[in-house]
Amino acid sequence: MFSLVITAISIILLIATLLPMSHLSHWVVRGLDFPRLQLSALSFIVILIILIFGEYNAILMHISFTLSILCLLYQLYWIRPYTLFHQKEVQQCKAPSINRSLTILCSNVLMPNDNFQSLIEKIKQYQPDIVVTLESDKHWEKALTIIEEEYKYNVKCPKDNLYGMHLYSKLPLHNIQLRYLIEKEIPSIHCTILLRSGDTVEAHFLHPAPPSPTENTYSSERDAELIVVANSIKNNKQPTVVTGDLNDVAWSKTTQLFRRLSGLKDPRIGRGMFNTFHANYGFMRWPLDHVFHSPQFDVCAIERLKIQGSDHFALLTHLHLRTSKASTEASEILTQDEEDLITQRMNENNLKIKNHQL
Repeated sequence: MFSLVITAISIILLIATLLPMSHLSHWVVRGLDFPRLQLSALSFIVILIILIFGEYNAILMHISFTLSILCLLYQLYWIRPYTLFHQKEVQQCKAPSINRSLTILCSNVLMPNDNFQSLIEKIKQYQPDIVVTLESDKHWEKALTIIEEEYKYNVKCPKDNLYGMHLYSKLPLHNIQLRYLIEKEIPSIHCTILLRSGDTVEAHFLHPAPPSPTENTYSSERDAELIVVANSIKNNKQPTVVTGDLNDVAWSKTTQLFRRLSGLKDPRIGRGMFNTFHANYGFMRWPLDHVFHSPQFDVCAIERLKIQGSDHFALLTHLHLRTSKASTEASEILTQDEEDLITQRMNENNLKIKNHQL
């Protein structure tokens, strides 16, 4: 009986490991991208149980042990870049200039949450240049008027569907666009930020809907939005930042495709996962809130902030513009599998990548 139970668990782990390799967009499949750390831990526990309690002459134990080892190694392959055991992708800036700095506080506030003061106190404490709130409605908009004396430049899109978005900035904003890229009720904000140095930064603030049983059954809408944004900036020579709750984990096939297509860097690589969801359950956390940037930036600091009442940690990122010159790094060549994934997701949304630009 013991051998059968362990073998069954090992097979379930194998299925959970193999399914995300496919291009299937159903939420059950894409949801398995999220708990790679938890699946790694479970595989490790099964291995320990087999080593301690297993019968060494039982063939089922050998099969279970092999499957669990393979699952563990594969899951670790995906999450290792987001640990200290990997080389940093972005250089550390040790002496930032305030004129070339850009500090962004991104917070999914949880729309029903009425603890406005918690976020306001964090804004006053850390004094970021940019504050972006997600899931913010009219109640949050009214509460945040208190910061507008300092944050004179803003874009407001309150909604009561969990996809409201507000942008507050100390720095001048230009070329502002409020877009509905894929779904008619899911907004995104696009603009240019003028740094104190006079340099300009192209910025994109996103919050696509997740694949889930209560929202989109499939991930195709979320994936298509990321592809559209990535495609629009892939040949952009200007310093660029993309941030928001992407409702996708840093190590997923889709997010990796977004990074390779756009040419943007992830400052978390080599520094940590910075899991932002779920703020209330330590054993079920993964990185849903992101900041990606072009190669012209170095990173000074990344920090999670606890916002009372929200199910997300806020993400505070301090970037430093090392140079405003166009990047000399060659863009990565996509694999045929990635090209196929782009075609599939765009076709699922009846879009043509060449004609669907920002």
